[in-house]
Amino acid sequence: MIIIDDYKMRLNKFREDMANLYDALKIDAVREKLSADEALTAQDGFWNDMERSQKISQEIKNAKDIISDYEKLERRADDLATLIELAEDGMLEDVEEDIVSGFPEFERELEGAKLKTMLSGEYDKNNAILTFHAGAGGTEAQDWVEMLYRMYTRFAQRHDYKVTVLDYLDGDEAGIKSASILVEGMYAYGYLKAENGVHRLVRVSPFDSSGRRHTSFASLEVMPELDDDSEIEIRDDDLKVDTYRSSGAGGQHVNKTESAIRITHIPTGVVVACQNERSQHKNREMAMKMLKSKLVEIKEREHLEKIDDIKGEHMQIGWGSQIRSYVFMPYTLAKDHRTGFESGNINAVMDGDIDGFINAYLLSL
Repeated sequence: MIIIDDYKMRLNKFREDMANLYDALKIDAVREKLSADEALTAQDGFWNDMERSQKISQEIKNAKDIISDYEKLERRADDLATLIELAEDGMLEDVEEDIVSGFPEFERELEGAKLKTMLSGEYDKNNAILTFHAGAGGTEAQDWVEMLYRMYTRFAQRHDYKVTVLDYLDGDEAGIKSASILVEGMYAYGYLKAENGVHRLVRVSPFDSSGRRHTSFASLEVMPELDDDSEIEIRDDDLKVDTYRSSGAGGQHVNKTESAIRITHIPTGVVVACQNERSQHKNREMAMKMLKSKLVEIKEREHLEKIDDIKGEHMQIGWGSQIRSYVFMPYTLAKDHRTGFESGNINAVMDGDIDGFINAYLLSL
């Protein structure tokens, strides 16, 4: 038998947290901005400038999402209050199960909403560009990249994010050598920036006939997608541009002509590639956007004054540099070495259930 007074106290605490969340999300200001932006869409000629209209349309969608998510929490709190009233009116047996299950679920949703208020970085609301690279180890490491690729794709689906393949290079026998994807959705970069680094796998290799245990490494780079008007100057003289034929899963819907683009930023050694579009021009456009994002991400992380200070990265994809380990044998465990957060349900983790790792990292900042 539950104690109603305890749940009433919890609900009152939730109400206080909701009031603080309302202020943190600046709901009043968001509503005012939404109203002003919607008025702009009604003006003559608004849709003539596609770039501007798309940007404002995205801002409208983001504002509606913020308001909708908060109002959904309000309704859930009201529903819990109604359940408590019914219990106090002598209907405890009818609603006890809903109260017991409803409070923890609401608390998780509220904590998730509160976490979003911590994503106040300049690019946290942006889309994210994820780039995967296999470490040493041939097929085993390339298979591990494919597993990670699937994990983050599943994570994106769980959060209703859109995933677009930008570049994809098949492994020699199986798996993926390298790949880049664009994850589109509000706070995609804010959440996924926690995943930047080297990921380590320990398992009995399906490619080893002797059934021995193997350790494999793969790296994940996470960059914010930047607007075209980002104030970053990249000189043409600093670029080496190569064209090649599209291939792999990312290229199955594009022409098999030399439309894929690889751009090397000579001063830093940073390399980006795109083969998603049918047009070489569009692939170059996207590759340049990726390059800008990469340079800005390094600049922000290293607290550099200007892009010219960037010397490129030389991260070793191996022992001592991993941020997380995924162990399949002799036990099952995924553990983050930065926060200590861990999960024994390795199958759920590989199916994209990584919110606990991301939340723990963001709360540790």
